[in-house]
Amino acid sequence: MAWALDLTSTTFMLIQNPVLLSVLLIGTVLILCRLGRRIGYPLPPGPDNGRLFPRKSINLFKSWQEFEELTDTYGPVCCLRTWSGTIVVIGRLQAAMEIMESQGASLVDRPKSIAAGEILSHNMRILVMSYGKRFQRFRKALHTHLQPSAVPAYEPLQTRNARELILDILADPDNHLEHVKRFAVSFILCLTYGKRISTSLKDPHILGIQRTLQRMSMASQPGAFFVDYHRLLSYIPAFTKKLHVWHQEELSLYRSHLFAVEEAMKTPNCPPSFGRFLIENKQCHGLNDDEMAYLAGSMFGAGSETTANSLGFIIMAAACFPDAQKEVQEELDRVVGRDLPPTFEHRKLLPKVSAFVLEVLRWRAVSGTGFAHVATKDIVWNGYCIPEGSTVIGNHWSICRDPEAFPDPGEFQLNRWLDKDDQLIEDKNTLLFGFGRRVCPGQYVANRSLFIATAFLLWAFQISQNSKSSIDTTPIPGAVGIKPKPFLAQYEPRIDQLEELPCQIG
Repeated sequence: MAWALDLTSTTFMLIQNPVLLSVLLIGTVLILCRLGRRIGYPLPPGPDNGRLFPRKSINLFKSWQEFEELTDTYGPVCCLRTWSGTIVVIGRLQAAMEIMESQGASLVDRPKSIAAGEILSHNMRILVMSYGKRFQRFRKALHTHLQPSAVPAYEPLQTRNARELILDILADPDNHLEHVKRFAVSFILCLTYGKRISTSLKDPHILGIQRTLQRMSMASQPGAFFVDYHRLLSYIPAFTKKLHVWHQEELSLYRSHLFAVEEAMKTPNCPPSFGRFLIENKQCHGLNDDEMAYLAGSMFGAGSETTANSLGFIIMAAACFPDAQKEVQEELDRVVGRDLPPTFEHRKLLPKVSAFVLEVLRWRAVSGTGFAHVATKDIVWNGYCIPEGSTVIGNHWSICRDPEAFPDPGEFQLNRWLDKDDQLIEDKNTLLFGFGRRVCPGQYVANRSLFIATAFLLWAFQISQNSKSSIDTTPIPGAVGIKPKPFLAQYEPRIDQLEELPCQIG
């Protein structure tokens, strides 16, 4: 009888308190509406579907292989539940095309990030920025400077840096991974700010940007800062002091770079750069000084890291797969010869160089898990519901190892990208540069940098594994995505008097 008395007293209390009754009714209606929308559309399968309580968290930046295991077990779209919400992982190419691309308008936003987005970046870092007017202004400025019609202007700069990469490796082959970093940083620094640097990675410009990348990576990891779980903590200095210090340091760094461009513009020989473009078109893009500083700095940081990691994997693949390297070198000898190095004019005539780059990017997808999206409405796919507000991750690692799209995904095969006439298949896609409206605007510049660097490397050297140290091809986490473990390789020059390369190119 006790339960009956409790029920009667509770009912009486509700009748006597119309406000409480209204809140209860509204809450019930909202819950029923949410459930009603999903009748017949359950969450995608996953390991947490039968759990009473969700898991505490998952490390999104070290989990590309864990997500691949989930995809192998539960299918192309699977679901995890954490205290911070629902995470949906997409791990196959067709599913990514149907969800991330076809319904990309519902996935253009990013999850809220208090530590990395609001405090460290003051909502001015486009990579983690929420979708809105500021994002659209940033995106428009980047697209104007990096669109396909603009990138041929950067070819001379990319070629000069590829030449310097060859000479650096020739002089000091054991530090080849440092040299590819210099290649990437030098090009992006010149593209962004019009600056040329020495070959030393101790340059303060490089060290400063690398520090901001490491801090951004740290702040982005779930659980690294308590403010991401409890917003009220963001008002307590003890929990935010480090992030505020980091913000001031990186803002000062970005401002100083842009100020140097502004000063250079007062001289007659100021080189073109993205920073100069932003300053000259400030009113057109509607960006203030700090927004311009962050936009340029963010482009430099992310672009240099992913290009360097990709080149590291390209060298690794050349050493580990000598037959593929030989195919590319036979094409280079036939088309280019050995008297002068390859140029961008040879690009259409060198489909196997491009195929080699594409296969490396598939074999070791530098984006790893990529960056998370958030669903702005319920998305129904194949009888499942991806609920509004859930975090959606297109796991590049497992998408690029999809056995239906790429049979024998663990094998390194150039012919995946070539037709029966050994011409490049132009429309084949791994979605490696992102999805929908969040696709990387620098992809056209990046592809050209990787092409010319790869062409130079395989034209100049026969690359092989070091006889005293075998190569471990397992990737490790980087500041952005994944990177190769340190390894040694042997470089045998294929070109006579390679050290005279600067004179030959001019």
